[in-house]
Amino acid sequence: CVAENRCFAGSVTRFRHFSSACQTPMRFAVYLPPQAQKERLPVLYYLAGLTCTEETFLIKAGAQRWAAELGLILVAPDTSPREARLPGDDAHWDFGMGAGFYLRAAQAPWQQHYQMYDYVTEELPALLAQEFSVDATRASIMGHSMGGHGALICALREPQRYRSVSAFAPVSAPSQVPWGEKAFSGYLGENRQAWAEWDASRLVLRQRFPGEILVDQGLADPFLKEQLRPEIFSAACAEAGQPLRYREHAGYDHSYYFISSFMEEHLRHHAAALQV
Repeated sequence: CVAENRCFAGSVTRFRHFSSACQTPMRFAVYLPPQAQKERLPVLYYLAGLTCTEETFLIKAGAQRWAAELGLILVAPDTSPREARLPGDDAHWDFGMGAGFYLRAAQAPWQQHYQMYDYVTEELPALLAQEFSVDATRASIMGHSMGGHGALICALREPQRYRSVSAFAPVSAPSQVPWGEKAFSGYLGENRQAWAEWDASRLVLRQRFPGEILVDQGLADPFLKEQLRPEIFSAACAEAGQPLRYREHAGYDHSYYFISSFMEEHLRHHAAALQV
């Protein structure tokens, strides 16, 4: 335990542990609502965006208020390994440290530690089920930006793991935008066929998620046209017959001011799926 803070009659606790998936210490944060003292509760994973840490979501999104009401455990992992220092890992804000992209790195030197997909989908859930009052059979996932990409690929690759999925301003067509091209080239190599395994707009054509995907996008987002390209994912969902509730919001940008404005609706979306 790194730190613990009281919050809406529950607690936000940050942890550091050795990760077998990433072969280095990793950090994550958990919000336990007051109901967790008496019963096992469903869990909602939140994957944060570029440069963020395990603290960002729980500090900025205002989610604990609604999680306490709805009886949801919130879990936020860090966005990359940080203690296994690699050459150049902090040279760019959109690659390396703070920018793990939630995939399985296959290129040296990143493949030894940057195994964020396995950490998020396998190791962290197993640890939570062992250590906390989590009902592991009831899990959902959400994220923002790079983390929205992560949430979408986790849900599409392993739909049996999650009851619901949502995203704020996700990088949902990463193989066709600069952020994704940079990350995928570095972590996966130049074979673009391998990239398709980590691109939600390609995955959905092969494997639909059984529920409705919820996506919110601000129209004043400075990354909308170059980096996010939600129209590509929307078209792929339409082609695949994937239920998608895509909502655009005039005047909202890419920040947590935007996220916090619609957080309640996202948590209620997940709570409805998790209570079944």
